[in-house]
Amino acid sequence: MTSAVTSREHLDPSICRGRQAGEMEWCASAGRAGSDRPHLPPSKSTLSSRHPPGISPLAHHPRGDGDGRKEDGKPRTPSSSHLAYGILDIPPWYLCIFLGIQHFLTALGGIVAVPLILAKDLCLQHDPLTQSYLISTIFFVSGICTLLQVLFGVRLPILQGGTFAFVAPSLAMLSLPAWKCPEWTLNASQVNTSSPEFTEEWQKRIRELQGAVMVASCVQMLVGFSGLVGFLLRFIGPLTVAPTISLVALPLFESAGSDAGIHWGIAALTIFLIVLFSQYLKNIAVPVPVYGGQEKCHTSRFYLFQVFPVLLALCISWLFCFVLTVTDVLPAAPTGYGHLARTDAKGSVLSQAPWFRFPYPGQWGRPTISLAGVFGIIAGVISSMVESVGDYYACARLVGAPPPPKHAVNRGIGMEGLGCLLAGAWGTGNGTTSYSENVGALGITRVGSRMVIVAAGCVLLLMGMFGKIGAAFATIPTPVIGGMLLVMFGVITAVGISNLQYVDMNSSRNLFIFGFSIFCGLAIPNWVNKNAEKLQTGILQLDQVIQVLLTTGMFVGGFLGFLLDNTIPGSLEERGLRAWHHIQEESKETEKAWEVYHLPFGIGTKFFTSSCPRCLPFWPRLDPGRKGEGAVSQLTLCSQESGERPKGATETRM
Repeated sequence: MTSAVTSREHLDPSICRGRQAGEMEWCASAGRAGSDRPHLPPSKSTLSSRHPPGISPLAHHPRGDGDGRKEDGKPRTPSSSHLAYGILDIPPWYLCIFLGIQHFLTALGGIVAVPLILAKDLCLQHDPLTQSYLISTIFFVSGICTLLQVLFGVRLPILQGGTFAFVAPSLAMLSLPAWKCPEWTLNASQVNTSSPEFTEEWQKRIRELQGAVMVASCVQMLVGFSGLVGFLLRFIGPLTVAPTISLVALPLFESAGSDAGIHWGIAALTIFLIVLFSQYLKNIAVPVPVYGGQEKCHTSRFYLFQVFPVLLALCISWLFCFVLTVTDVLPAAPTGYGHLARTDAKGSVLSQAPWFRFPYPGQWGRPTISLAGVFGIIAGVISSMVESVGDYYACARLVGAPPPPKHAVNRGIGMEGLGCLLAGAWGTGNGTTSYSENVGALGITRVGSRMVIVAAGCVLLLMGMFGKIGAAFATIPTPVIGGMLLVMFGVITAVGISNLQYVDMNSSRNLFIFGFSIFCGLAIPNWVNKNAEKLQTGILQLDQVIQVLLTTGMFVGGFLGFLLDNTIPGSLEERGLRAWHHIQEESKETEKAWEVYHLPFGIGTKFFTSSCPRCLPFWPRLDPGRKGEGAVSQLTLCSQESGERPKGATETRM
């Protein structure tokens, strides 16, 4: 925004209307102590911090209206005190590329893990080349879905990738007698990967997964684009969102610990470097050479450690593993402790992957459909939607954006359904969902620009088309990924718990709901995983749905929180719903929310401007009176300050 808008906010306390919770403290100091609106605590990430006075977080390039930042070098977001770049800011192209690669590396472990987990039940455990094809395909589709979500979906900087919510029903379907792998496919000496017989064995299984995912994705699109999710948001409060987000990460402690346990020394080094860069060295400005401007060649200060903590830590740990590999410090025997920390442990994928391969829809044949598979995947869709709604609010909090209004949530869920449809058509054997790991990365890097996620989507597309590059990234040592996930999942858990700031935690009612939901979200899935046979009803489809739902911790905890919060008596203030809904309602009426969540390329302003699309549940809306009020206030202030209008001020607001 222009400087006139910023000055107006400091002079006119009434502008506090419609701002997010992070600004309510300032609103109180601006003279609204007597207002009847709730004064909420600041909405800040646990990893956010302030920069030293007088030093910009990224001071190595000129800033102006052209790149979405103000002349003084501070980002134009409500949380300018702790964000290097806000959601509407556009970093330089080279920063977008590096930060996009960092987000790709953050999601790499989860994206690659999905096809590798499915490989055994697809009879592909002895066919690494086909596994690399599946990895490239899921990279490519994840890139497409990321671009669709950022540009036309919820419009928050959220990366899309393979979902673990679909893994359990997929494995359940492939474990049926009709789809169990023949014995000869389990023996490497009997497998001829180029034979038509073997090709048909694994392709008919993945075609079955494709059909189930495509049908279930239609249900998700219906729920999203019809506005049903937006309708349910009036019943979803902090006591539902908090356990849901927290249980996204808490149940993954075993998998993250297992990866880190491959070599705890390497994992500890990765954790130490991430914490060192993101917490201890975040305010250290590194001098870098810069060419341009009036001084031509000169040096400028750049907050390298704050912007690239994950990427730097991964590269240093990866290089350290390479040194230990070439010096044979790490054991070469597959049974030795720390073997998977070697950089050549996954060399077969790199040597067999082609340089260029373009994935296309129907590459494995025509999808087939079975009722059992569809019911199981629908259960996974339910869990994925609950997680994604929580991710939207967590992401908005971390990037300083207003909470997403209902139409944005509707578009986001509907677009994720479209992404699952594309994933099924391309044949990834999985769907797509919002990646919580990357929401955690936003909290660490404090770079919330959605252009960075656009760059990450383009990186995913390239990784899907250039097989050698994707295979090279897939060789990152397992303990390095494990150490990174331990940090990321900790941030996600903290973000979930931070939603309780709106709730009266002195209330025994709220303490019971949150504690019981969290504990059951951990205990029930653990018991069901160990005693699945005790829940057999004799109806295969029903058994699959029950098992998938009860083994998904975020669904169990979120459902219990939703049920108890809406049935146990409690006031709106006690439940946090008055403050929660106040923020949601105000976010729809502000220019800031319109700026963040409106459709791009003139859709709704230059094209499709009739009144008919505005009746759709996913179409953005803006109160014209509110918008005009902002423009008049700005013009009035300009005359008060200098008697003349700053260049571009009216065009920005009108």
